[in-house]
Amino acid sequence: MGLQEIASRISDAERQAERPAGSVKLIAVSKVQPNARVEAVLSQGHRCFGENRVQEAAAKWPDFRTQFNDIDLHLVGPLQTNKARQAFDHFQTIHSLDRPKLAKTFARLAQEMGHCPKLFIQINTGEEPQKAGVLPAEADAFVAECRAMDLPVQGLMCIPPIDEEASLHFSLLTKIAARNGLEGLSMGMSADFEKAISLGATHVRVGSAIFGERTSG
Repeated sequence: MGLQEIASRISDAERQAERPAGSVKLIAVSKVQPNARVEAVLSQGHRCFGENRVQEAAAKWPDFRTQFNDIDLHLVGPLQTNKARQAFDHFQTIHSLDRPKLAKTFARLAQEMGHCPKLFIQINTGEEPQKAGVLPAEADAFVAECRAMDLPVQGLMCIPPIDEEASLHFSLLTKIAARNGLEGLSMGMSADFEKAISLGATHVRVGSAIFGERTSG
């Protein structure tokens, strides 16, 4: 499908939702993609990318940063607390803040290092036991807890259950964000990003539709 077609579909979805052009940020999820595919997208001028693992980002992106300016790297996968310091070194935004222990670690590192990536709190909208994220009923309290630590929370993120209508989960995330005064909504992937945009997404995470199917993992 490719970058240009996805960008065009995002523009169409913004227009249909009567939202300003350019109000949705496309995160090209490059996890386990060959470097040649990533470089091809960089060469088209795209600079916003997503990775699932800190180790993969640490191996891949320093070299790309020497060739391309203004790379905006987002961590969209789960983060182990012991990898938080390394995440601060490589990512401009982290979308998977999902528990108090991690929030406390971020707050300590922010004080120590003098900076903190932008943060999205992951909400487990489907209340799936195998999935990370704050339960919807606990979301307001956790947002308040993070704000009390002066963490730069920009918004919320969700990954809907694969066997449920995604729009229901996007609507729930939008409501939780609105009542907490949060503008950022990281929701929508290759199969459903247009629905997410219609319901207020500010960041969509698209991988295979841009790069092709992943080659491993």
